[in-house]
Amino acid sequence: MAEKFYVSSDIVFGKDAAKELPGILKEYEAKSVMVVYDSGVKAAGIAEKILEQIEKADVKVTVFDGVIPNPTNEAVEEAAMLARENEIDVFVAVGGGSSIDLTKAVNILMTNPGEIGQYGGMGLVKNQVLPLIAIPTTAGTSSEITNVVALTDTKAVCKYVIIDNKIAANKVIADPEFTKTMPPSVTAATGMDAITHAVESYISNEATALTEYHSLKGLQIFHENLPKVYANGEDMEAREQMMLGCVIAGFGFSNANLGLVHGIAHTLSAHFHLAHGMANAAVLPYVMEYNADSCPEKMVKMAEAIGLSLSGNLQKDQYLLSEELLKLTKQLGIKTLSEQGIENKDFDMLAEDVLKEPVLGFNPKQNITKQDILNILKKAF
Repeated sequence: MAEKFYVSSDIVFGKDAAKELPGILKEYEAKSVMVVYDSGVKAAGIAEKILEQIEKADVKVTVFDGVIPNPTNEAVEEAAMLARENEIDVFVAVGGGSSIDLTKAVNILMTNPGEIGQYGGMGLVKNQVLPLIAIPTTAGTSSEITNVVALTDTKAVCKYVIIDNKIAANKVIADPEFTKTMPPSVTAATGMDAITHAVESYISNEATALTEYHSLKGLQIFHENLPKVYANGEDMEAREQMMLGCVIAGFGFSNANLGLVHGIAHTLSAHFHLAHGMANAAVLPYVMEYNADSCPEKMVKMAEAIGLSLSGNLQKDQYLLSEELLKLTKQLGIKTLSEQGIENKDFDMLAEDVLKEPVLGFNPKQNITKQDILNILKKAF
């Protein structure tokens, strides 16, 4: 049976990649550019470096620096209003997943009518969007090269996704130097987010030979290099490998989709504003343990790929990956759910909402029950 594999973005990768920005803006004949980033990107001095490059293109510049973690519909509408007022014709998103996702969402509203919430789901964006240049400053979300936007609906108290090939960034400027300012805790959380993408997409029931190749290679890169950059943020070789891994894994999960880990993490973030990577990391080992008997050969293949010692007993080896992921979360100082402020009394409500998450349809083990989710939450507590 024929299989599809979608890749959209042109990528400039490596040190000083940002110097390509003026030429790219001229290529698009940009006249009015919106630059989107958060307070952390500004404090790190990265925003200033990007704005210096944009000035060389002789364009009007509008800045939206009000990005918040887990961006909301309201934040998107606010930024979109500013973009319309300034007749923006090209967007530059600088930062992690929140900045890039918000920019993708704003871009949708520039050429498509109505409110952003109506585009939740797959393939609902009707009109082509404006040029978008994504400049990642973290190595985790892969938002810079995916066709996905994750937003928070504060009224429905849920996190939802927009998936559409039209919304992927046209150009990606990936400079590992921009990740150097991340503190160890952010490096750990975003790195575990990347590992989650690699693992969940590899075992997704939508996975193909093409996606599996990228997911597995991404996992190998992350497993080798994440502990290095956590221990030493100045290790630029490892930083570069992490950013490379995000691009590779992004190719995989944007085509294969994700699963139960993200279903739980979306719900945790919607209700308690947990950082996405930290929420993923807290439950990842236990979801992989839960999924193991539904795809034991793939679990063993991942364990083998990252150099774990196999016994030859499939029933035993299928749990090697989940055990290794638990060790890694402890090594990286990932907080348990209780340490992130979740209480036992929240479990019932969380479990019911997780069952409503669309990404569960891509999970290898189906017929997930409320009790299954409760068991995972208790282990992650």
